Amino acid sequence: MRILYFVVLLLLVTGCWPSKIGFRDTGGMPVEWEKFYLQTLRVNAPTCPLSYAATLSESLKDGIQNNTRLLISSNIKDAQVQLSGEITNYSVNPIALQNGDNAAKNRLTVSIAFEGNITAPKIDTWKFVVTRFADFDASANFATVESQLLTQVNEQVVQDVINKIMSNW
Repeated sequence: MRILYFVVLLLLVTGCWPSKIGFRDTGGMPVEWEKFYLQTLRVNAPTCPLSYAATLSESLKDGIQNNTRLLISSNIKDAQVQLSGEITNYSVNPIALQNGDNAAKNRLTVSIAFEGNITAPKIDTWKFVVTRFADFDASANFATVESQLLTQVNEQVVQDVINKIMSNW
């Protein structure tokens, strides 16, 4: 009887045993994906600093390389994941109004419209918009806090793009 229990237990354990064990996260993306290409973002927002498009593009490149197994490609033809986009909104608006229509806080809002092209394992195209914001005290000079706010916004945008790439599959 003990032998029968042992055999049944052995079959259950070996039937559930993983076929591959490793410490490298392959993620939810197809194995055919090795490289990505990001065209420098365009600016289509009147109040957006011209340098911001390049800064956000570099943040995206760094974020995708550091948080996925994808490597950057300098040639669009070699990349299985191709991204492009434009900054469509860059605005500062008052929020949290107080007495006398004075704002206690302001909000920097940035919107980016992305297009993604996948070349392998099957051809696919998708579009999505990311809108992120960062709040700051109305008494603060925007010019002095702008770079800190943009760092916060960039981190959120990078995470949204990675999530979109990974969830598309």
